[in-house]
Amino acid sequence: MAVAQNRLNPPGGSTKPSLLGRLLGTHTRFQTHRALWGYVFALPWILGLIIFWGGPILASFYFSFTNYEIIGSPKWLGLANYTRAFTQDDLFWPSLWRTFKFTFLYAPATIVGSILLASLLNQKLKGTNIYRTIFFMPHLIPAVALAVVWVFLLQPKLGPVNAILRDLGVENPPAWLAARSSALYSLTMISIWAAVGGNTMLIFLAGLQGVPQELYEAADIDGASSARKFWHVTLPLLSPTVFLNMVLIIIASLKVFNTAWVATKGGPSYATWFFALHIYNEAFAYFRLGYGSALAWVLALILIIFTWIQVVYSRRWVHYEGG
Repeated sequence: MAVAQNRLNPPGGSTKPSLLGRLLGTHTRFQTHRALWGYVFALPWILGLIIFWGGPILASFYFSFTNYEIIGSPKWLGLANYTRAFTQDDLFWPSLWRTFKFTFLYAPATIVGSILLASLLNQKLKGTNIYRTIFFMPHLIPAVALAVVWVFLLQPKLGPVNAILRDLGVENPPAWLAARSSALYSLTMISIWAAVGGNTMLIFLAGLQGVPQELYEAADIDGASSARKFWHVTLPLLSPTVFLNMVLIIIASLKVFNTAWVATKGGPSYATWFFALHIYNEAFAYFRLGYGSALAWVLALILIIFTWIQVVYSRRWVHYEGG
């Protein structure tokens, strides 16, 4: 701006700013004023982020190196909590393995189910909007209410599911959530059912609607079947959406808590005792906040590692349009 003003007001000339110079100065002040008000309106969110997110995160990181049980001051232990978790906690490795097992079952099934459901709901059929609403409605029900309903449905003796199976001739129907051998798989089934028609499906639906129709028309001219069009046209262009949903789903599955806590409390016989339940139990049942914070940071590190692996390997299979 100064260069422009110097050109408009050469040395030896009039020192009075030109009209263009005054306009540029007014525009700059307006932009500064606007930016300032933007920060003012964003200040409540920024303060909330610092106070209610940043503060607790830093506090938990400090507590993870201490023995803190609410009553009394934290006592510095160094790495003792982490050493205890990896070498002395009998529930650490089993709960972690159980969480990984749940993730390996839940994530692929949710991705595949959501893509198939989104593809069906993307068909230009009569009443499609009604079908979309029906499939999304279960996602609006709180997780606690869903878990309570499924506990009733899968009750071994009086539940409607086993009653129907007995009517169909099944003499010994599964005990579902009440048996150690089937509790984890039953809980996984409930979680998949709740997730397939939710936000994951909506994101895939938005991605499918962004695929250019010209590509399908070109594939039709070449005589491609529906399966080939899906594999060679839809999936490559949908790969960024698959990557996004995969990251979100794996993070959510590693933090699984609500359904397991309401439906089984981690039982029977620790069959659904996930890592998040272990953190909750140590921190809020036994009030070992220092040790619970250490477990939470272990989970945070696992989430970071899994996300980093996905980001690195996404370069091999994620195709961006025009990239």
